[in-house]
Amino acid sequence: MQPDRGTAFNLRPYQRECIDSIPESGSYLIQMATGLGKTVTMSRIPRRGRMLILSHREELVRQPRKYFPCSFGIEQGKSYSAGEEIVSASVQSMSKRLERFSPDDFDVIVTDEAHHATAATYRKIYEWFRPRLHLGFTATPNRADGTGLEAVFSDIIFERDLPWGIRNGWLSPIRCLRAEIGYDLRGVARRMGDYAPGELERAVNIEGANKAIAEVYAKKAVGQTLVFAVSVAHAKAIAREIPGAVAVAGGEERAGTVAAFARKEIKCLVNCMVFTEGTDIPGIETVVIARPTQNVSLYTQMVGRGCRLAEGKERLTLIDCVGASALNLCTAPSLLGLSVGDLPPRKQKEIEGDLFDLPELAEKASDCPEYWIKNMEVVDLWARSRKYNTHDVNWYRMPDGEMVLSFRGVTLSLPPEDSLGRTVWYGERVPMQRALDSAFLLLRNGFPDEAGLWSAGAVKRWGNAQASEKQRALVSRFLPGLDAERLTKKEAMLILTRCLHARTTGQISGKTT
Repeated sequence: MQPDRGTAFNLRPYQRECIDSIPESGSYLIQMATGLGKTVTMSRIPRRGRMLILSHREELVRQPRKYFPCSFGIEQGKSYSAGEEIVSASVQSMSKRLERFSPDDFDVIVTDEAHHATAATYRKIYEWFRPRLHLGFTATPNRADGTGLEAVFSDIIFERDLPWGIRNGWLSPIRCLRAEIGYDLRGVARRMGDYAPGELERAVNIEGANKAIAEVYAKKAVGQTLVFAVSVAHAKAIAREIPGAVAVAGGEERAGTVAAFARKEIKCLVNCMVFTEGTDIPGIETVVIARPTQNVSLYTQMVGRGCRLAEGKERLTLIDCVGASALNLCTAPSLLGLSVGDLPPRKQKEIEGDLFDLPELAEKASDCPEYWIKNMEVVDLWARSRKYNTHDVNWYRMPDGEMVLSFRGVTLSLPPEDSLGRTVWYGERVPMQRALDSAFLLLRNGFPDEAGLWSAGAVKRWGNAQASEKQRALVSRFLPGLDAERLTKKEAMLILTRCLHARTTGQISGKTT
């Protein structure tokens, strides 16, 4: 049974807690998972004057109207506000109409889907207005291009993510499945932090893959199913392979199609970027991701369409369509901040089941020499994507994002970043770059004679020689089934870094394959 979702006069406990956490002034980020009622929460933000709500999609601009029992104006396209208490605006329209407003017109600005907030159009608006309070709401506080939201928001004041919503009974449990459908993404270029749309469409919109998606739907989908495709042509091609499925894109016919789907007259909808944000169809029981992405925010938004509770719904079945992929493809583990795209494909296949079982499965899958040896590349890719300078320190990146360095009894550890790009260094929450800088200074000043072990550059210089007898003996002791004689010094060092850290934390599985 679906619980009360909250109204303008009846908030859920965590929504009231969110309201109580809001400071008097400043610019802050609020993370609230899709389905937890951020729009309802927005309507109860205390204000001393007018409020401006900024959104980037038509559906999102008009959606809040029903939650505000006061005058409500729209700034979008042909619609213009006229001094209403609440003004809901598209970012595109507002950025071109700023001279219609005084910088002091709004007491509160709310940015919906705030993971977009560092874009130039948003920044133009922020620079014009002088509100007392700016709040950003998002389910997914990460940008595909690696730009941190700390450039706009000073702190995160409230966090209720997807796992919290599921554990506390507000969102649907998720059963995570993988389906090999035969496409190849290894040659697809990246643009703005994700696959280039044109190249992606050509790579996945192939007859064999579309038929495979239809087979997956027939065998694994449960109830009302929403399929995400790359393009309109891709959506139509998939729909042709699934009996009774309907492809939906933009246009006036969309509302009627969605209504028929909500009434269960249509069992399967295939869409192209229509339902990523702002759509509320609680009865969705299966989401099929046939739109590969490296953008965690986009992926989480797609999955979020099926996370709402509904009467008779036991869980969401999430099906990731995968093929021969480049690194960083988002799949179900991404919802928990786990990076598994760089694991061997045979290991990725093992990561299926209940969402909350995935961390343990990913940990076990990552305990293989192929992953340990590859980790130097993993760190380089991560640092480049986030524009971090690691100072050539030979960090090891765990599947959950923890950064570890171990050598001769010394272990440094940086916990995974939070939504504002911060980690913990000596008990203090600091920007990740500051922690990387501090760790480097500690190593340079405290362990200069050990630079051959903690410097990635040094490791690369000496690492291609055959592993030493001592290294081979240690590897064989930890991993008796591995042929240590064929290892290089660098490979042995990476394996031993992982094994030694795992021994101190009790995490090693002992598996060598």
